[in-house]
Amino acid sequence: MPDRLNDADQAFVDHLRGLLPAAAFLDASDTFLTEPRGRYRGKGVVVAPATTDEVAALIRACNAARVGVVPHGGGTGLVGAQVLVEGAVPIILSLSRMTRVRAIYAEEGVMIADAGAVLADLQTAALNAGKMFALSLGSEGTARIGGLLSTNAGGLNVLRYGTARAQCLGLEVVTPEGEIWHGLTRLHKDNTGYDLRDIFIGAEGTLGVITGAALKLSPIPAVEGSALLAVTDPAAALSLLSLARDIVGEGLSGFELMSRVGFDFMMETGLMAAPPLQPLPDWQVLLRVGLSAGSDADDALERIFTAASEAGLVQDGLIATTTDEANRLWAMRETIPEGNRLIGSIASHDISLPLSRIADYIPEAARRIAALGPLRINCFGHLGDGNLHYNVFAPKGEDRKAYDPIRKQVSAIVHDLAVEMGGSFSAEHGVGRLKVGEVEQYNDPVRLNLMRRIKASFDPNGIMNPGAMLRS
Repeated sequence: MPDRLNDADQAFVDHLRGLLPAAAFLDASDTFLTEPRGRYRGKGVVVAPATTDEVAALIRACNAARVGVVPHGGGTGLVGAQVLVEGAVPIILSLSRMTRVRAIYAEEGVMIADAGAVLADLQTAALNAGKMFALSLGSEGTARIGGLLSTNAGGLNVLRYGTARAQCLGLEVVTPEGEIWHGLTRLHKDNTGYDLRDIFIGAEGTLGVITGAALKLSPIPAVEGSALLAVTDPAAALSLLSLARDIVGEGLSGFELMSRVGFDFMMETGLMAAPPLQPLPDWQVLLRVGLSAGSDADDALERIFTAASEAGLVQDGLIATTTDEANRLWAMRETIPEGNRLIGSIASHDISLPLSRIADYIPEAARRIAALGPLRINCFGHLGDGNLHYNVFAPKGEDRKAYDPIRKQVSAIVHDLAVEMGGSFSAEHGVGRLKVGEVEQYNDPVRLNLMRRIKASFDPNGIMNPGAMLRS
């Protein structure tokens, strides 16, 4: 890997202006220089190509001049992959002008789109074609599909439909040398060599730039239903998950664990007037079923509730009686991160665990963190796929900045225990620049060496998102 890249100086920008139209050059506003948590402020020259050929021309020029490239989708990532703070001034490659839905093959269940297409727009396009694009997460109104694939995003529907990787058939990618890989296959089976798609998905722009994607579309469930259930503890929530699967099978599409602290935060910050279930339980599960025609979602939810109550897993609950009520429940779940943001965490974590270890992890992590002081913990997440958002906060009324000296200790407790229990320190937010140290600390040495060799092979000049995922 080279020791040094060159600045995108005025001479180089003038060279780019001879290759690309004037509309491709955007102001370097805060939109492109900051990330949502405010931990990083980057630098760079913003260029927004409108076509894959323009991306290729830009990358070829950057590679020849050894100028770094930071791909930028919707800017919603939480690990700093979209900003570069240190080193030479890079080109910030924005996908904001590449937003087309190129084609929809409804009978095949396939949609082909530019990498800059916003997730919510793709969801709407699929619905207009009588299908569903099942990837769903809180930032779907601004997140772009290229970035979501580059981080292998998860979200609310992973339990049934899988991560972004599982919902992608093929990619179009511009390599670090400016070549275009035309991999927009609509095939579900193609065993003709290495699966390049899986190499680029989750690579966070360090191996190339995704410019287009062939996406899987799913049938729209004929009937849906949602329920909010109070459970005694995370162990009961896991038993409820197993019970619900026994009753509705693959019809269970969402299963979210929420702690009392998340609701306290929403009320403390004015995001919620009163909780749906009162008195407020310590733990709640929000679940959703999507069933075929002729099925009764309310009946399925009532059977789940009755069986769970008889087993002593559930003390209270409500079943949404209208679509609006169900939407309000899921909007409540998606408001938890906003409450966290307004309170301000000492340290936030995105971990995953084997399902059988979650009930052990949550109390043990809390016990270890309590040794540091009377800190507040908001643990919530996608229980069905083992993904927890484990966030730690200062005591009520105290300034979180006073706890900055113990931030690394907090994260070490959370991550060490996750790895001890066979889990991961990063489940769906990626590595970015925030967790490069953890990649080095926790990864199997052979895997880490293979990753470095792949990076060096694909990007020998080290121009692609330098410093993200792997240390430059």
